[in-house]
Amino acid sequence: MRPALAFAAVLAACTLGGCNAPRATVSHAPTAKTLGTIERLDPAFDALVPKNAVLEVLAEGFDWIEGPLWIPEKLGGPYLLFSEIPPNQVFKWTPGKGVSMYLGQSGWLGPVPRPDASAPDEPGSNGLILDPQGRLVLCQHGLRQVARMDAPLGMPAAKFVPLAATFEGKRHNSPNDGAFHANGDLYYTDPPYGLPRKMEDPHKELDFQGVYRVTPHGVVTLMTKELSRPNGLAFSPDYKTAYVAISDPKRAVWMKFPVKENGTFGDGSVFFDATPKVGKVKGLPDGLKVDKAGNLFATGPGGVLVFNKDGKHLGTLQTGQATSNCAFGDDGKTLYITADSYLLRIKLSTTGNGF
Repeated sequence: MRPALAFAAVLAACTLGGCNAPRATVSHAPTAKTLGTIERLDPAFDALVPKNAVLEVLAEGFDWIEGPLWIPEKLGGPYLLFSEIPPNQVFKWTPGKGVSMYLGQSGWLGPVPRPDASAPDEPGSNGLILDPQGRLVLCQHGLRQVARMDAPLGMPAAKFVPLAATFEGKRHNSPNDGAFHANGDLYYTDPPYGLPRKMEDPHKELDFQGVYRVTPHGVVTLMTKELSRPNGLAFSPDYKTAYVAISDPKRAVWMKFPVKENGTFGDGSVFFDATPKVGKVKGLPDGLKVDKAGNLFATGPGGVLVFNKDGKHLGTLQTGQATSNCAFGDDGKTLYITADSYLLRIKLSTTGNGF
């Protein structure tokens, strides 16, 4: 999410929600350009991020990008997918080749809506996830659902199978991000960022922002409705704890919830409170990922904040941008980062969970 977005004039050249090629301002070739700085607050940080590590710029010039997802060789990669939300498209970054268009109409089937009071400001997909079968799952703002792409990864098409679109007969707000549990259930967040930005939005059917679970059989269960702006979501390596980012400038926190044996959440508690940083540096709690040791790499005020499993802030990858999300890739020791108009990467010493 982002508090305010302006549609670029280049969108006029995009039809049916996607362009035929990346815009000219996007860098295609490998580059040695770097961005930002690295803040080291604790000696434990050095075991995770090498002292010579830098934030490398892979591409730039986007509107607002989100949802990075690494596709490994066994699924036809290696390459990285990421959403560009306002123009309703997904891009593909391939090592040695750069950026290319992957999928138009990623979150909204039809032309990109004109930015007026009744149109969604962010119609595209947000979080991108691989299901246990290696298929692409998208959190779709415009369609207000979590859906699976009904096409192979190597032959993308704007055809989708809804996995979760309503709760108790009411449409979701705009599913944002999610993660699969080891048992195959998908947990996802549903803030209002994809809805038209209107104080009294007639399109909003639920009077809360929820965190949900949907089973492989399509059963949707509410985990909590007590969070003002639930955003990124990730699990601890043992799947016994769920972390949820709250992108509320008045209460910019990461919450943690015990996951009960039946899959529901226990009582939540604050994992880390970044509210004092809001306004001093760019960004709010957003996407997050966990490494094999249980350390969190969480986008938020200042860039990517790194915490140990006890909530101690070890250091920050300071991008200088409003940073939306991150994902482990390559052999699990590379972190890819979406930061406003930039796609970045940094080499780590730790390994992402799942690699």
